[in-house]
Amino acid sequence: MKRDPRTIIFTLWRCLKLQCPVCGRASIVERPFNLKHHRTTCGVIFKREEGFFVGAIMANVVATEIFILILYFACLLLTNFSDRITLTILFVAGVTFPIVFYHHSWSLWLGLDHLIEGLPRESSRQ
Repeated sequence: MKRDPRTIIFTLWRCLKLQCPVCGRASIVERPFNLKHHRTTCGVIFKREEGFFVGAIMANVVATEIFILILYFACLLLTNFSDRITLTILFVAGVTFPIVFYHHSWSLWLGLDHLIEGLPRESSRQ
């Protein structure tokens, strides 16, 4: 299915803001490190079968690795920190970035699933 580029941009923008990728009206986060099961107004289900969010975990790991590499090269090229300071910075970033990016990785995974095949809705709303 071919998508309009504006639809893709709006969906990804909603995901970055942690909003519902379908309607964009409310947050997908129920509380820290916990997603809402579904969206009551549009009826979209966020929590799916077991293993669905392995992709979100993978996205978080890959984003963390890319961030660490960029940070490492920035430390090498732009500073004259010692190896000990550089490794400390990388360690702290490697621990904190996945925690900070946790909800965003889930949101982006939901958005990509919505763009590719559409998110399922509650059976009473179909």
